[in-house]
Amino acid sequence: MTTGVKPAKKPLKTRIYTYRWFYLMILPVFIFALLFNYYPLLGIRFAFYNYTPFKGPDFCGFDNFSKLLANAQFWTAFKNTWILSLGNLIFTTSAAVILSLLLNEIKNLKAKKFMQTLIYVPHFLSWVVVASIFAIILSPQNGFFNEILVRLGIIDSPIYFMAESKAWRAVFFIINIWKETGWGTVIYLATLSGINPELYEAARMDGATRLQQMRYVTMPALSNTIVIVVILNLAKIMNIFESVLVLYSPKVYTVADVLQTYVYRQTLTTQVPNFGYSTAVGLFRSLIGCALVLICNQLSKKVRGRGII
Repeated sequence: MTTGVKPAKKPLKTRIYTYRWFYLMILPVFIFALLFNYYPLLGIRFAFYNYTPFKGPDFCGFDNFSKLLANAQFWTAFKNTWILSLGNLIFTTSAAVILSLLLNEIKNLKAKKFMQTLIYVPHFLSWVVVASIFAIILSPQNGFFNEILVRLGIIDSPIYFMAESKAWRAVFFIINIWKETGWGTVIYLATLSGINPELYEAARMDGATRLQQMRYVTMPALSNTIVIVVILNLAKIMNIFESVLVLYSPKVYTVADVLQTYVYRQTLTTQVPNFGYSTAVGLFRSLIGCALVLICNQLSKKVRGRGII
């Protein structure tokens, strides 16, 4: 018969020594997080100072925040952040779902794996490489896309689409679809592979066509995964940066400049950088991002019963 007496808790030093190898393995991660995630938080104070390298800090209270709220360029960047991020999320998610449904219909395993690999490869390319590839393709000088359009009579002379305000967002979305759709298909195909084949067999016995099977069997099974992926990506809306930085130019700032690139230009590309103002913009962006994470966390709890944090 057990007495229910709990075993004596080992001293802290003993426990640390017992699990010393586990602590050593996690130590680099802890140091990295401390140096690059927590230590930079000390710089938040610059948002309340007019700080220049030669004059030093000069406390200004909330003046930097008043300045950014009255700045038209800031609101343009804020609007573009939402447009590009939400558009990117909608288009890449839709493309990944459609492509995964089509790939799921391929019965030849070799052909299916080949197509999956072909679609997935662009995800591993850096944004610098991707930007270089499309700069060559869309170049007005010997770019084959312009040559095709000119020969077909669609345009009279070559156009550099990456420097055209009317075309830049379309180019941006197409490039993102090409690069990131493969990653999404992996997630959705994993969900599709878990669907019970008996459900399809029962649907066929009831006379369901291929499209009806997709509508009434496949999509309901896939919907929960789609919602989770969308919620997780919504929390990262304010983080868009590299994909814009390597693709935009001063000619398209009005449609392409986002908060991250705006901060980058205010800090690193001006003759006299205003670190206080840049920090205020970054802090504002972080607060919006934090609010989005909390909202998405609540949505996640309602959809799948647990949060993302």
